Amino acid sequence: MSETKSIVSVRDQIAHQLRADIINGTLTEHTKLKEQALAERFGVSRGPIRDVLLQLSNDGLLVSKNNCGVSVNTAPDTSLQPLMINIRVDIESFSINKVAKTLDNEDFQYLEGLLLNLQKAFIEEDYAAVTDLDINFHRFFVYKAGGEDLVNLWLPFIYRMRMNYTRLGTAEACINEHKCILEAIKNKDIKAAIKALKANIK
Repeated sequence: MSETKSIVSVRDQIAHQLRADIINGTLTEHTKLKEQALAERFGVSRGPIRDVLLQLSNDGLLVSKNNCGVSVNTAPDTSLQPLMINIRVDIESFSINKVAKTLDNEDFQYLEGLLLNLQKAFIEEDYAAVTDLDINFHRFFVYKAGGEDLVNLWLPFIYRMRMNYTRLGTAEACINEHKCILEAIKNKDIKAAIKALKANIK
């Protein structure tokens, strides 16, 4: 079963929106984020905003410098992309190896639900949701394998890669790649699952 929560806090909602704004380019590189302006935008005090800015800095999406405040980070140099892909593949392959044979019907129903919602998000052209659902599919295995410790190691790579990500392609291709991973895991074919994972992470 997943680590999903039934109630999304205000902080998480704000973090989700700012994260989407950065990944989809609404907030561009070097854009400065001011606590007071964000507090007014979201109708909250500066306390939750301060927490969110710290969280997104830890995620690698923002950068904080003394006397300069907080601003949107730059996308990683394209020369680093192969290295980041390899690290991501290593973490996710480890995770699938560790948990694939322990998953039950409830886990599979959750993952199938994510893919149905992913397909719906593509149809509705809600690309912020597409990004979230794609990440949540992979996050499931990482969390099952190592909890928040492993997620916190893995997640900054995901978000930084998304800042210059152009590979999602067609809805059909994206859905089919994830279905291949899931079907291989259902069949307890770890080798095929990791092969499908590598085909998805490019």
